[in-house]
Amino acid sequence: MNRKSFLLPAVFALASLAYAQSTPSQAPPPNPPAAAAHDQMGDEHHHHQMADMHKHHMAAMKADLDKMKASLDQMKANAAKISEPAEKARWQANVDLWTVMVGHMEQMMKHMDSMGGGMGMMEMHHGSKPAPPTPPPAEPK
Repeated sequence: MNRKSFLLPAVFALASLAYAQSTPSQAPPPNPPAAAAHDQMGDEHHHHQMADMHKHHMAAMKADLDKMKASLDQMKANAAKISEPAEKARWQANVDLWTVMVGHMEQMMKHMDSMGGGMGMMEMHHGSKPAPPTPPPAEPK
């Protein structure tokens, strides 16, 4: 008898737990106006942070590009001094490669700068059309 008196409440408890899990939960209430205003302020703050980050990245990229240009100028000067044809050709191939790379980086900077600080990848996916791709710089021959 002791087992039967324990079994009946256990079955009711398990059944009520199973029923509670199977019923759909209610949708949360819509945002009150104060919460919507708070969300908008959060969006504006996020937008400002993204603009600041864009400025920082653009400044860092410009500094890197300036260093690359200085190194490229040094490579060009070194290549001009080489008299052996095979060695000169090897250095010229490096100069040509880095000339294309620096040109590509300049194009990327122009593209990023034209997008401005507020235009990020998320905003592009939410309705704004991205700018058409720019063609790669022509290779010097």
